[in-house]
Amino acid sequence: MLAVPNPWEALLAWLVRMDPSRREIILAALSLLVLFAIGTAGYVLLENWTVADGIYMTFITLSTIGFQEVHTLSAAGRFFTLGLGITGIGLLSFVAVRSAQLFFASERLQERRMMKRIRNLSDHYIVCGHGRVGQRLAEDLYHEGKDVVVIDIDETVIADLHEPGYLYMTGDAEEEDTLLDAGIDRARGLILTLPQDSSNVFVALTAREMNPNLFVLARTVDHDNRSKLLNAGANKVIAPAEVGADRMAQVVLRPHTDEFLEHVLHTSALSRQIDEVQVHQNAPLAGQTLAESNFRQQFEAIVIGIIDAETGEMTFNPSPSERIDAGDILIVLGETDVIDALRTKVCTP
Repeated sequence: MLAVPNPWEALLAWLVRMDPSRREIILAALSLLVLFAIGTAGYVLLENWTVADGIYMTFITLSTIGFQEVHTLSAAGRFFTLGLGITGIGLLSFVAVRSAQLFFASERLQERRMMKRIRNLSDHYIVCGHGRVGQRLAEDLYHEGKDVVVIDIDETVIADLHEPGYLYMTGDAEEEDTLLDAGIDRARGLILTLPQDSSNVFVALTAREMNPNLFVLARTVDHDNRSKLLNAGANKVIAPAEVGADRMAQVVLRPHTDEFLEHVLHTSALSRQIDEVQVHQNAPLAGQTLAESNFRQQFEAIVIGIIDAETGEMTFNPSPSERIDAGDILIVLGETDVIDALRTKVCTP
């Protein structure tokens, strides 16, 4: 015959496996339930009250609401209420304090786990400032499979970043310790979207000293501050307001061109994009011309431009006789899977 598991043994085993702090809170809560039952039974037996009156009197005593007694209490009933109140208030205080401690402990544990993940990163991107621009940039990088660390000084902003895989930290990006904690010395790029241009200038200058090989992209609110950001160490400075104005002018002046570009590169058309692919040493494509490689026949993609590895010059709309050397970067328009195949099959050894 199969033995029927004892529910009390199962409960005891469950409590033993539990974290000690949680176990204390659960045991205290169970003690409160037991005390509630004892209080109800005590009023019924000592004062000959109904069960409903006993429940109500126990509730207002343990909750310290302080309403008037249901009925006049006897001397025994008053001493019973005194003991019930002292015990109940003590248990309630214990549960409240331990729950708060557990909450803050879990917050610190989550923060330590987050910092451990950040310390293990390399070649990642750091986004300073999680406003509208910073949020969009972080989301695009994250959906492209890039490791991103978001820094913001506002704790309420950071509190909303709980998506799986999102790495974030609360801190002032103008402080060196904050940048070090974000792994600035191991990062590939730094994106500055802080609300003040002066803050972006200071962070760019600090980051450039900490990592000379870092790619720094900065947003500017005032066009006149572009040169300051470049002198501070930013590789590229973008004014979102100017970009938006240029796009609106494009729509008005060249509507058909804009419609074509939107059709080809619209963010919803995730399968088609313009991307850059570097040709590595000893790759099958290195040393061949576009005609010799049968590029269009193999990949159904268009090479818009070629950036020379030595001079950095870009050749737009290269001819079929254009030779591709190791280290060159191809600017390609095509389907996502086609570009991935191009990158893995003929651009790497």
